[in-house]
Amino acid sequence: MSIRTRRLSLPKGAVVFAPGDPCPGFVQLETGTIRVSLAAENGREVVLYRVQAGDVCLQTFSCLINDAPYRAEGVAETDLTGTLLPPEAFHARLGEDATFRAAIFSSVARRFGDFEQLVEDVALIGFDARLARTLLRLRDGDDRVTATHDRLATETASGRAFVSRRLADFARQGLLVPGRGWIDLTDIAGLERIAADAR
Repeated sequence: MSIRTRRLSLPKGAVVFAPGDPCPGFVQLETGTIRVSLAAENGREVVLYRVQAGDVCLQTFSCLINDAPYRAEGVAETDLTGTLLPPEAFHARLGEDATFRAAIFSSVARRFGDFEQLVEDVALIGFDARLARTLLRLRDGDDRVTATHDRLATETASGRAFVSRRLADFARQGLLVPGRGWIDLTDIAGLERIAADAR
């Protein structure tokens, strides 16, 4: 059968989907990253995972399989390009194309691994280790993290005030130098030691 897709092009910061939105189809990213997060009624937010080229968005997969609306929000962290496969075409290809089906299921399995890691980090890993891991993951080539305390709270599934207190303590230990909207990591080895501590 002829599979009709449409081109997808969104700028950085665009909302790809929001809670309650119907699913327009299966997104296949070619370039860019989508940050998927979940917000509570009290305003707290946690990053569930990121979608990059070749990844499957579990929210989209669930919506398509269950014919249900989105429960989380997806935001373009960078400019995005890709294709959108309409729901009926997605279901047809999933049923008829063994290679496509295997790739989807393999990606879904990897994504569940990400969820297991998130649960382990939040439930079983101390906050300092979680914060250190996040700082190391978000750093650029100059060991700078461009992020607000609010964003770090979202990334670590915690509160802004707690993040601010721990960053101040890290600064007193000489691990980093904070600025307005950025943090310079000055002791990578020290942060790596903290990140490796699972207590």
